[in-house]
Amino acid sequence: MKGAAFYLLARGGQALLVLWAAFSLSFVILYALPSDPVSIMLNQNGEQTTVNQQQVAELRAQYHLDEPLAVQYGIALWHAMQLDFGDSIQSGQPVSASLAEALPKTAALALVSLAVSLVLGVGLALVASLTRQRWLRDLLLGLPAVAVSLPTFWVGLLLLQWFSFGWHWFPAMGNQGLASLVLPTLTLAIPTSAVIAQVLSRSLAATSSLPFVDALRAKGMSPLRVLLTHVLHNAVIPILSLSGVIVGSLLAGSVVTETVFSREGIGRLAQGAVSSQDIPVVQGVVVLAALIFITVNLLVDLLYPLLDPRIRGAAR
Repeated sequence: MKGAAFYLLARGGQALLVLWAAFSLSFVILYALPSDPVSIMLNQNGEQTTVNQQQVAELRAQYHLDEPLAVQYGIALWHAMQLDFGDSIQSGQPVSASLAEALPKTAALALVSLAVSLVLGVGLALVASLTRQRWLRDLLLGLPAVAVSLPTFWVGLLLLQWFSFGWHWFPAMGNQGLASLVLPTLTLAIPTSAVIAQVLSRSLAATSSLPFVDALRAKGMSPLRVLLTHVLHNAVIPILSLSGVIVGSLLAGSVVTETVFSREGIGRLAQGAVSSQDIPVVQGVVVLAALIFITVNLLVDLLYPLLDPRIRGAAR
């Protein structure tokens, strides 16, 4: 019990450190940019607007942009510790409300993409492991390397050209209905499933060469049963290690995907906030992404002992 409590406290401390680092890094990068967020807000239509200097001063004071950098950082960090990121410089809407509105749309896209990625990646790795034709196995194992190298925006544009503009099967943009989710899901799932297939196929090959697998085969167990009931259970553990990377790639890919398909969500919110140097919104998005990454990795660490008895025994 003491060891478990110490482990949770240590992971909690690491989580807080990561959140602080993500917040601080985003703060430094945004304030290092040469442009001024108030000027961008007042000229967001692309036309030079004549404004009262007093209004500019009031806006800068409202967002503490007239304070020294250290004071601005201290104020922002204090409010962030209370989960208060203030109001958007561009819209005036509370950042928490903007995140709450955008998060479910991105979460739906990410979860569906993850499910499709697992089906494609695991299926490809299993088929490649079961086939006895060397040329076919080499072909299947070569597909993930090609898919990983494809840029996300290029995949999205290609799918748009084929399935939306060319064949008119799916809508080109928007968040309306399941049909509008198909092309963005494939755009995110193709590179993610490729990573899963690469890692799992190597893990399956390594696990299949272990002595206990030879013993099961010697007892007359079919290759399919050995693979599904014994090898896959052990080979899937490295995939869990990549869970944080996979979630991070889905969040990063959502920025491009939601922009290409004109979907509302965290990605498009972040892209617009960075373009307009909307500091409160960007920091809210960064902290939210870091929190999701930390939570996924913590859950994975807690699941390890349940999947691998060796880890559970070592922890004792």
